[in-house]
Amino acid sequence: MSTKSKPKYSRVAQLKTTADLRKYLADNQVDLDFDDELVDAAESPFAQGISLQSGRYIGNRFCILPMEGWDGTEDGRPTEFTKRRWENFAISGAKLLWGCEAVAVRHEGRANPNQLCINEANFQDFVDLFNLVMNKHAEKFGNTDDLMVGLQLTHSGRFCKPHSHKKFESKILYHHPLLDKKFGIEDDYPLMTDEDIDALVADFVKAAVMAQKAGYHFVDLKHCHGYLGHEFLSSFNREGKYGGSFENRTRFLRNIVEGIKREAPGLEMGIRLSAFDFVPFKKGEDGQGEPDYLSAENYGYAFGGAGNGTTIDLDEPKAFLALAQSLGIQLICITAGSPYYNPHLTRPAIFPPSDGYQPPEEPLLGVARHLAVTQELKEAFPDMVIVGSGYSYLQDWLPNFGQYVLRHNMADFVGLGRMVLSYPTMPADILSNQPLQRKLICRTFSDCTTAPRNGLISGCFPLDPYYKSMDIANQLKQLKGEK
Repeated sequence: MSTKSKPKYSRVAQLKTTADLRKYLADNQVDLDFDDELVDAAESPFAQGISLQSGRYIGNRFCILPMEGWDGTEDGRPTEFTKRRWENFAISGAKLLWGCEAVAVRHEGRANPNQLCINEANFQDFVDLFNLVMNKHAEKFGNTDDLMVGLQLTHSGRFCKPHSHKKFESKILYHHPLLDKKFGIEDDYPLMTDEDIDALVADFVKAAVMAQKAGYHFVDLKHCHGYLGHEFLSSFNREGKYGGSFENRTRFLRNIVEGIKREAPGLEMGIRLSAFDFVPFKKGEDGQGEPDYLSAENYGYAFGGAGNGTTIDLDEPKAFLALAQSLGIQLICITAGSPYYNPHLTRPAIFPPSDGYQPPEEPLLGVARHLAVTQELKEAFPDMVIVGSGYSYLQDWLPNFGQYVLRHNMADFVGLGRMVLSYPTMPADILSNQPLQRKLICRTFSDCTTAPRNGLISGCFPLDPYYKSMDIANQLKQLKGEK
């Protein structure tokens, strides 16, 4: 039995002054810097617009990251829960909405039975969602000339659950000895064929055509978090035209982009990219996360990894961005890892989801890793428009860190994920010199993850009265063993 004691990490809310925060960062060897004071909104870097090479203008430097609610209908249409969330995105004050949420391009590729799915039968629903966003934004801010709204297109790969919240119906590109074991995939489970992939490319193109017709300004070709686009990038051992060499592992992207340029000319494209990955983590005997190593041998399954499972090598991610740039893609959103097998990388938190583990590091180290990788990629590709993520854990101090990032050109946009569920109007408040509403600040309780992991809809159950008053909130407490 392990005798290792759990480390004690201070909650961000307890760090009341800049002196407290700087001391805590120094004591914990976290390489992060921030601005002590916020600039007046009129002069703030948050308020500066940015023009894309296409000529489209984005009115400020806040971005809302894709946030799913696991709350669509069984046939992939939005519900009132979905519409409420998109309306919150619209009134947030952010001028870049990155995809709003993941939308499957075919039924079998859904990550859960309530994920949105775009097809001809559901097309009008996506028209209506786009119009909802545009109309609500116009009502609050006067116009939408500087608002850019995308749709994130996805196939969930080995994490497909189109018919049940419990049963995987995985589509895999290669056998992964750790992930196969973790998610119950047998050694003889079939791989997607090259012909299957060719047909899927066509589905992505069809979905992009519909997104353009529905009014969306861009589509995100999702390559993150262990889903299929991301898995292509680590298909080092796959045979055939979609595996092995870097050229083959990026063929999926290149073929989709070629098809979109042909069938939906003028449609902008972006990519949300897990710029690095680590080995899957597991809960140790003391409850903390620890690497689930195969053996002492090198770990050869991580795109952006240096070979041992817990270090980073950005050579291939830089090659990927160079490829994206050559394809005319300017919008890149940087994230990391996968919430399915190393959630502390992508969602630093003191309070883990029900199927997670206690943080294996000070969560602020995870934030620092995000920001440092994003900065290195921005410096390498100054003409690309880079959206950063990992900011929600900064909580009360998010504006100070975000302002510092923008002032030092470490990223072009500050992306908000979990924070927008509890505090959707944070950007608007910052941009109008309003003090933050502390009662709305996300404290990373992880209920928005724990709920869908247990087949429930997602939302901020601790802080949003809309969700807090639901019977589901009591179910969630019981699942967590709370009274």
